[in-house]
Amino acid sequence: MQTNIKVPVVFSLITCLLMVACNQTEPEKHEQPPTLEATRPLREDTSVTKEYVCQIRAIRHIEVRALEKGYLQNIFVDEGQWVRKGERMFKIMPNIYQAELLKAQAEANNMNIEYLNTKGLADQGIVSSNELALAKAKLDKANAEVKLAEIHLSFTDINAPFDGLMDHLNVRNGSLLDEGSLLTTLSDTSKLWVYFNVPEAEYLDYKLHQSEDERIKHVQIRMANGQIFNQAGVIETIEADFDNSVGNIEFRATFPNPDRLLRHGETGTILMEKPYKNALLIPQKAVFEIMDKNYVYVINKDGKLEQRLIEIEANIPHLFIIKEGLRSDDKILLEGLRKVHAGEEVKTDLKPPEKVRSELDLYTE
Repeated sequence: MQTNIKVPVVFSLITCLLMVACNQTEPEKHEQPPTLEATRPLREDTSVTKEYVCQIRAIRHIEVRALEKGYLQNIFVDEGQWVRKGERMFKIMPNIYQAELLKAQAEANNMNIEYLNTKGLADQGIVSSNELALAKAKLDKANAEVKLAEIHLSFTDINAPFDGLMDHLNVRNGSLLDEGSLLTTLSDTSKLWVYFNVPEAEYLDYKLHQSEDERIKHVQIRMANGQIFNQAGVIETIEADFDNSVGNIEFRATFPNPDRLLRHGETGTILMEKPYKNALLIPQKAVFEIMDKNYVYVINKDGKLEQRLIEIEANIPHLFIIKEGLRSDDKILLEGLRKVHAGEEVKTDLKPPEKVRSELDLYTE
């Protein structure tokens, strides 16, 4: 009975040993490294569009005020109306000033008669030259009073000082005006002054490169509806001092506005191109982030991956401009970034950077 039990056990042990021996004689299978797409950085001239919130101002925007006291007799214009230089806008009741002018003219006539009489006597030697000079002084004073009365009377007619667009009327017919009362505002929008704030670092970049490339002086406006204004502007002035509370300085660009589309007080976005000569570009999809730092996988000469820290200067659609960390001859991985790790050996399908760039542009379209 004991012999019969041992035989099957021994047979099972022999079978297991044979299976192990067979497995040891089979060749080990090595897993092939994956084939992944790679490329090299691209060198080319490019530019980045910087955006700044802006305030749009008319090149001339003034308050139209009464120069004399009196009742407003007539209003010849309306709100929102385009007026021409010299066009009559308001009339203040002139009665008092007309009376003052008549009084001054009468006084001047009287002084003129007195002067002529004194001159006749002086010519005959009856009165001294001093009396003649006094009569002349009185006449000059009277004539000056006439000129002053004429000016006061002219102030009752308020005319447009330049071509412009009227704003709200702040008075109505019959209003009692004091000297300096606000009547309306007038805007010359044939040209626009557009103000926008630039951070200190970007101001320094602008000043250092403005002589190298005139393009950075030319800007555009994206209007509130998202469309680009059909006229280009030129940066003409920069404010003297920085605002230390926010670290910005104010720029002013001038835009032609021939169709008077934009008006005083509107807002928009200034678009300013910053050129980069011979920039080093890589696709954004080649970059991954760890702890707020940017990295790429570089394939070394042995076909193994190296994790490389890079510094990004700026970005454009689908591309990063690289400041530090890469050279033009580096080979960088484009795909499978989450499936590989540093030190791993990979096979690559190396694509020319120009072809990669064209594929990205096609994807953008």
